[in-house]
Amino acid sequence: MNKNVAIIWGGYSSEIVVSEKSMNGIYSFLDKNRYNVYKVKIDKKGWTAEIEGKEYIVDKNDFSISFGSAKIKIDFAYITIHGTPGEDGRLQGYFDMLNIPYSSCDWMASALTFNKFVCNNFLKNFGLNVAKSVYLSKDSKYDINAIAEALKFPIFIKPNTGGSSFATTKVKGIDKMQEAIDFAFSEASDVIIESFISGREVTCGCYKTSDHEVVFPITEVITKNEFFDYNAKYMGEVEEITPADLSEEKTLEIQQLTSKIYDLVGAKGIIRADFIISDNTPYLLEVNTTPGMTTTSFIPQQVKAAGLSMTDVLTEIIECEYQKIQKSL
Repeated sequence: MNKNVAIIWGGYSSEIVVSEKSMNGIYSFLDKNRYNVYKVKIDKKGWTAEIEGKEYIVDKNDFSISFGSAKIKIDFAYITIHGTPGEDGRLQGYFDMLNIPYSSCDWMASALTFNKFVCNNFLKNFGLNVAKSVYLSKDSKYDINAIAEALKFPIFIKPNTGGSSFATTKVKGIDKMQEAIDFAFSEASDVIIESFISGREVTCGCYKTSDHEVVFPITEVITKNEFFDYNAKYMGEVEEITPADLSEEKTLEIQQLTSKIYDLVGAKGIIRADFIISDNTPYLLEVNTTPGMTTTSFIPQQVKAAGLSMTDVLTEIIECEYQKIQKSL
């Protein structure tokens, strides 16, 4: 019998619009001859599944779909919520309690990587180069003059627990700092302020199973915008080169760093690590455990450049995680 796979999208943040794009990408990639695929939306209004163009309630007690008088039991959850509650570990903990296998990192790795400040400073202890940064919560007492002196302009001010460059500002002078901080707080309850690092921006994907490791070719990101902002990411204002035009030595270094990060955070499924190469030194920007999965996103580009199939990669991840749960029961 075919397994029932739920693609979970939506979320409670502005990234819901990106999540929908990723859901459609994953739906196009999954093997429909092998899986019965259901689109499950989780947002502030509720949990619903789309079947034949109609919405049906998802039972939160066991994550089944109420379909008329029947209940559809979900065998695997493919999480593609960018932001809370799918990228920060909340859904992962829920599925762990139900013994339902899922595509992404567990709750602890998800919570760690979702918090940019904590994750980067954690990885800094293991030799990763990261930008200087300052963390602010809504209760923080802070002096923008002291922050400016410590980090120097230009600086980036962005939500600490957010993505897709929402509410992110590149600030070049102290007169714009408070406005940018307030803007970032409008998206999340905490903010990270980082020093600017000039260089080439690259990103590398990776996944590991019990049998082997796959580190994808690297993508270089080139944009004429101030930085790799929302318009660059999703409105085509960017040039993405896969594989990146890097030396063999630098390519291997970035790939090895990505693999190292995967192990250090305790990842599973597909992750993506973003770097800036400055003066020939890679600086980690952030770790993404729920990367974008539209047909033109970085991961599908890298899978294609590696001579692999997205359908085969996703099938391998689903089957590997499913078997792990079955063996533990």
